[in-house]
Parts: sequence; C-alpha cells; structure tokens
Amino acid sequence: MSRQLDLRHVISPGLRDLIELANTHDFDRVQEQVRNLRGCANPVNLHGWTITTDAATKEVVRSYRSEDEPTGRLLTTCGNRRASRCPACSRVYAADTYHLIRAGLSGGKNVAETVRDHPRAFVTLTAPSFGPVHRNTDSAGKPRRCRCGTQHADDDPALSTPLNPATYDYAGAVLWNAHAGQLWARFTTYLRRALAEHLGITQKALNSALRVSFAKVAEYQKRGLVHFHAVIRFDGPDGHTTPPPAWATFDALKAAVGLAVERARLTIESDSIGERVIAWGRRFKVDPITALGDGELTDSKVAGYVAKYATKNAEGAGTVDRTLMCRPCAGRGYLSGPDGFHDRCPDCDGTGQAEPIKALPIQQHVRQMIRTAWDLGHLPEFAHLKLWKWAHMLGFRGHFSSKSRAYSTTLGALRDVRRAWRLAQAEAARARAGHPTTDETTLVTASSWTYLASGYRPGEELLAAQVRHDLNEADRIKTEGEPWL
Repeated sequence: MSRQLDLRHVISPGLRDLIELANTHDFDRVQEQVRNLRGCANPVNLHGWTITTDAATKEVVRSYRSEDEPTGRLLTTCGNRRASRCPACSRVYAADTYHLIRAGLSGGKNVAETVRDHPRAFVTLTAPSFGPVHRNTDSAGKPRRCRCGTQHADDDPALSTPLNPATYDYAGAVLWNAHAGQLWARFTTYLRRALAEHLGITQKALNSALRVSFAKVAEYQKRGLVHFHAVIRFDGPDGHTTPPPAWATFDALKAAVGLAVERARLTIESDSIGERVIAWGRRFKVDPITALGDGELTDSKVAGYVAKYATKNAEGAGTVDRTLMCRPCAGRGYLSGPDGFHDRCPDCDGTGQAEPIKALPIQQHVRQMIRTAWDLGHLPEFAHLKLWKWAHMLGFRGHFSSKSRAYSTTLGALRDVRRAWRLAQAEAARARAGHPTTDETTLVTASSWTYLASGYRPGEELLAAQVRHDLNEADRIKTEGEPWL
C-alpha cells in the first residue's frame, strides 16, 4: 500500500509526479514500461484486457489486464514515421523501409536473391519551374553568383526563394504538389507504354513477358516542391522469381523513362485561375544500381538513401509539421447549430485556422504557399482536394513512400516477423521458468482495448528522457568507442 506523501514543498511537477510513481506498489514495472518504449516521444495510453486460451484444453495460457499496472494503463509506442514527431519510432520505420528496399534489390525477406542480376535503376523525377529562385550553383552543381548579384552561402535562408515573389506562380506550385501523386501514377502507366513502343512490341506482349516493379519515396526541395526518388526493376512474368527477357535492359528502361516523363501530364481546368497542365520538370536522372559495391550506386546506398527520406516530412522546406485546420469546425469556420443555421466557430473565430497563418514562425515564401493552398482549397473546383487540410504540407497530400505489389515484402510483414520474434522470446522465458510450452496454432486470443490519451505523465517523461540519453550514449559508444578514463 502506498504511503501518503506531503509534496507541497516540491516545486517541479515532474519531480513531484516521479516521487509519487516511486511510491507505488511496483515502481520497477513503471520503469519497465517506459524502458520498453525505447524513447517514444508520444506513447499511446490504452485501457483493456487480453486473454489467450488453448482451444483444445480450454486452459488459459496467458492473460493481461491494464488495471493490474501500477498506473492503471498500458503504454505502447506511437509508431509515427516522422522524425520531427518521434525520433525513436521513426528510426524503427526507417529500418523497416531500409529492409523493404534492400530486399527488392538484393533478395531476402521471401524475395529471390537473383533479383540483384535484374536490370535496376534509381530514378529521380522533379517538378518544373514556377519562377526563378535564388541559387548559388549552376545546373552542374558548380558554385556561381546568383542572378540577384549575390554569392549566397549554403546556409543563406534566401536560397530557393523566388527572385520576384510578385510574379512567382504560387497557384501552379501548390496545384503541382496536390497532383504529384496522380502524376506519378500516370507516369507508371506511360512507362509501360513507352517501353513497349521503344522495343517495338505490343503492350499485351510486353505484359506477358515482363513485369515492372518499383518503390518510390517523396522528398521536399527547399523551394517547397516535392520530387520523387524511385527504384525501378525489371522482372520476369512471374515476378522476382523469374528473370526478365534478354531484351529488357537498363538502356531500354532509361529510354522508356525519358519518354514517360515527357508524355505523362494532367490538365486542370478552373474558372478562377484558368487551365493548368501538371507535368514533370525537364531535369530527371536515371542511374544504374549495381550489386556488391561495383559502382557508385549500390544496393545498400540506395536503400539507405530511400529510408532516410521515408521519415521526413515537409519540415525540410521550412514549413510546420502539424495541420493548420481547426478541428472542431473542420476548417469551415462555422458550426451548424440546432436550428440549422451556421454559427461562427468559437475556437478559430471563423477563420477555420487552428493557428493564424500570419503568426507562423516561417519564411514568407512558405507562408505564401500555405496561404495559396488555403485559398485554393475553398474554391468549388478544388474542394475535393481538401487543400486547407494539407496547407501545412504545401498542398502535397500523397503517400511519402509506396511500392508496387510485387517489388518485395511489406511493412506489415516485417512487423509480423518482429511480433513473432517477441512471442518466441516470451515462450522461451516461460520454458526457462518451468511452465509448459504451448502450441501457438491451437491458441485463441480475445481482447478489448480503449484509447485513453497520448503522452507521458510528468514523472514518466523524466524516466523517458533518461532512456533516450542511455540509448544515445550506447549509440555513441558503438561508433566512437569507450571514452578514456
């Protein structure tokens, strides 16, 4: 039974709560829960139970109730992929993405190892220009003086911002971001058509002899526009288990990418801003991927590169990592009253914005893109894009990473493997403790869980900070070695 403590003299809420946690009946379990989260920044708090029984004997194999926890709830990781929100969970997501991409390049994870002999390319597709911007390099990457007459430093905040904001096509830039996912889908369709045309065969003959597999990730440029990095691979008709035909070469893939980039486009009509054509920029790259370190782009380098950008959001462009839409009114600025009339939303004072755009601590260029997305989102012809919801993403509303079905394994499969490993570890612990082993195939699990909240108690936050410090120190020792004493 916990003692009643007088903590009025403790000023810090975190320290006061930590003392209360230390006074619970099982402080070791409190520490274990926080430690198992491995530094998660915003854990999910759950209340409920789970029970596993043997279907044959009706024996209860294992059971759990959150009520038995010292704090009365279960903490589990948030699983957020964004490094700006949760560095710990984003590292797990990045590692899973690395293995997913690497498996499609080198084999493993139920992918045939012979895929490393298939033609593979690393493709970069960019957005077109919507107006001249400040630069400090030329198209070849060599240093040069900007058109404004200044030699910008690499950390100059003016880089990639418009030379003349008054003439910059902000509407075109936001609409390009909003349709980038659709443009990618159209590119994959035109890629197959262009490949058949280049090889001089019909699309039906191509599809019966060749499968095109890919995985791609989106990355923000400093100017606020997304571009895509993709791994494209040729397989046989049955996927990665069969080799592609001899005529399916890297040169054919490179030529097809060029034709698809030129032909893939979308046309948007608007009474407010006129007709717009959504197309790729003129600058794109197609590089071969080599195996076993034989070239500049190897399996490991490409997988690491894609995994790094899979955890990033739009912060690289200088924007914020949270939605600006007022949640109570869903960005409309009004609430429907019981009489059916529209009442001004008291949370946003009718603006529909959770935070005033003019008050955001961001550059003017990014602020104007957000404002443009917000304004376009309220036009009838763009209502389906919900741009006010994605204004903080500068209009981009697609998936940051995606792949074709036959490229390799899935993130869900990788999580299942991790879950099975943990169950095996738990079963091994049961065996060491002298409990009888169970046949997992005959077990039935029933559970009921309710979401309570997200985040730590103040005292748990102090424990989590210590866990993060220990993990960072362990990583530092791995790379630098033990310090001299």
